[in-house]
Amino acid sequence: MSRQVKRPQAVQCSNLWLLLNHCSSGEVGLLERHQQLTGVLDDCFCDIESIDVFNNFKIFPLMQKLIDRDFFRYYRVNLKRPCPFWPDDSHCAIKDCQVEPCPESKIPVGIKSGNYNKYSQAANTIRDIKECEQAHELGAINSTLSNQSKEAFEDWAHHDDAQDHFCGLDDETSPDAEYVDLRLNPERYTGYKGPSAWRVWNSIYEENCFKPRSVYRPLNPLAPSRGDDDGEGFYKWLEGLCLEKRVFYRLISGLHSSINIHLCAEYLLDEGWGKPIWGPNVHEFRRRFGSADTKGEGTRWLKNLYFLYLIELRALSKVAPYFERAFINLYTGNSQEDSITKELLLQIFNETKAFPMHFDESSMFAGHKMEAKRLKEEFRLHFKNISRIMDCVGCSKCRLWGTLQTQGLGTALKILFSEKEIKNLPENSPSKGFQLTRQEIVALLNAFGRLSTSIKELHNFRTLLKDQR
Repeated sequence: MSRQVKRPQAVQCSNLWLLLNHCSSGEVGLLERHQQLTGVLDDCFCDIESIDVFNNFKIFPLMQKLIDRDFFRYYRVNLKRPCPFWPDDSHCAIKDCQVEPCPESKIPVGIKSGNYNKYSQAANTIRDIKECEQAHELGAINSTLSNQSKEAFEDWAHHDDAQDHFCGLDDETSPDAEYVDLRLNPERYTGYKGPSAWRVWNSIYEENCFKPRSVYRPLNPLAPSRGDDDGEGFYKWLEGLCLEKRVFYRLISGLHSSINIHLCAEYLLDEGWGKPIWGPNVHEFRRRFGSADTKGEGTRWLKNLYFLYLIELRALSKVAPYFERAFINLYTGNSQEDSITKELLLQIFNETKAFPMHFDESSMFAGHKMEAKRLKEEFRLHFKNISRIMDCVGCSKCRLWGTLQTQGLGTALKILFSEKEIKNLPENSPSKGFQLTRQEIVALLNAFGRLSTSIKELHNFRTLLKDQR
């Protein structure tokens, strides 16, 4: 039987000015007037108002600057993997679904020359890329390794394979993997909907969110309601789950809500004469989250977005020591660019560490050792399965951003449950105890950037809805 964890008594922060001295009273008043999305979140100590102020005035502006830097703009991904669960028979409704890969000539030399976890300057400094490629083709590395060195590398690889990976990592050397400029392929509404989209989310919710057969009500918000098992009955069942399984559902629901906000905020309003106009669609937002259209559940889904934000915020604060080491350099080959990027990243880490109401992950997997280990592995495998479902998304742009955000969340979970390894990081050399690939780093920060944008856009929709009254 799953361990029952008593939920902590939440404490609301009453002094928002402690978080942001220059927040105007008018802005706070506007937030407080929307009572349907307010107050303390479940399973943590933080309230929505504090997150709004912290994100919209502190984190969001910094994140927009960071993800625009070269290191975080280019994401290497394989969008050609076949769906492992069913035939891919879906198509995008409009041309904007397609992803334009980035030509090799446009990729910064430091990013192009690196692979796996070689994102530091020391790992990427080479005299000539062609010389490096020639050495690789000739197998020069293997021929010069001693048996002792080979054993050390094998041990390292074995340990890396055994790490708490919550997502299947892309093979960046695959011929089908391509660099994508995220800035030129923004996440927006593509017209991808209907049975194909429903099947993806239905598989995620119904098969991977620990739902027992005795619960008939669908977890998938896209599914029609069935029977009388709606509303409070369902949420009483949810609250009866152990903390870990509640958290899992709220993470997936929060991710779904965030993606829906992006689609509503970047909606195709007018195709025009070759110049499409994108912008917020209030009607679409109301359809996805309004009380009348969702039978009052839209607010719960939006609260799960805030919960997911707290999880990834906590991960950033915990991984800060990894990046604060002097030899870690987010290398692109442009020393000035790299210096600005590192400075921005450390500034964001300082803000995340100063946030006073973090989620306490120590309450998870904290029971009997064997039971906690089994539950953690079950949690990890369920999430890893969701990352594989991303290969079943029929829209290329949707698949790109779904893959990135899923991998970003998976990296955040990996960080949260690697506390000992992060504490024991050597100051002046890489560690085999805890590592992040460049792909994980790019996904982690861009995924959090998407959540930050969702909360900012949510405030914008509140304003638009208020103006329509």
